Amino acid sequence: MAPSKKKHASGTEACVIPGGFTVLSLQFSSNSVAQHKLYVKEHKVRAEKSSHRPLDRTLFVLNIPPYCPEDVVKELFSQFGSIQSVELRDHPGSFQQSGPTLSRFFRPAEKQGFKVGYIVFQKSSSVTAVKSHPHNVPLIVSTEHHPVRTGVEKWIQQYTQTFIQPEKLQQMVDTFMEDYDKRKEEEAERQRMEAEQQQEDEEGWVKVTKGHKGAKARPHSEAANQRTLQKEIRKKKRKELMNFYTWQHRNTQKEHIAELRKKFEEDKQRIALLRAQRKFRPY
Repeated sequence: MAPSKKKHASGTEACVIPGGFTVLSLQFSSNSVAQHKLYVKEHKVRAEKSSHRPLDRTLFVLNIPPYCPEDVVKELFSQFGSIQSVELRDHPGSFQQSGPTLSRFFRPAEKQGFKVGYIVFQKSSSVTAVKSHPHNVPLIVSTEHHPVRTGVEKWIQQYTQTFIQPEKLQQMVDTFMEDYDKRKEEEAERQRMEAEQQQEDEEGWVKVTKGHKGAKARPHSEAANQRTLQKEIRKKKRKELMNFYTWQHRNTQKEHIAELRKKFEEDKQRIALLRAQRKFRPY
């Protein structure tokens, strides 16, 4: 039998469970009796090529409780080294960033529940320090220097944060619109450059270049546009023909059903007539 990966900690050793996860104890305050368990592991997904999660400096964390938002998680793990970024998600997955970063006032409300986290440190030694942390030395969530509100105080704080000054809101809207206009100008400039590169030369040849990712590059010439138009016309006619055949088949079915109903009524009348003409003859 292969030896277990779990180390029986004697007070100064880390607790490693099967799967390579290190167990960390989490305690809300120094006076709390109950403890929560976090499971951490070095992030080593080779398929992920994003620079936002470097393989040697990213820590993957499971079972993060709802009372630990990003700032609390950053404060908890900052004792192991300087932190570059903290990302909390509902489910593990690759890094996806589409479009501009929206303000918290324009983002939908987040789901309240346990989350997974990706913590990127400034140095790779910080990940090693987290993995070697003794499991019987809990991490304190709420301290005197960084208190965490709960209960009614938390609800009052969340309600107060929903209000925003009109000047600040106007500033965020202006910033978003400036970024939007900048992106639109860059997109228009890119399309103009592609159109110039795909112009016909003197002999009628068209240079086809690769467009942005996810787009199909095709020549922007009169002949190519005419071929595309003819193709769309043929496709439309073929669709109309298929619709006609479908209507014809449906009409044939209706006629067949009507004929069956008519025959059924005639049979009923014939049976009724035979019953009326029948006479009882005992001998």
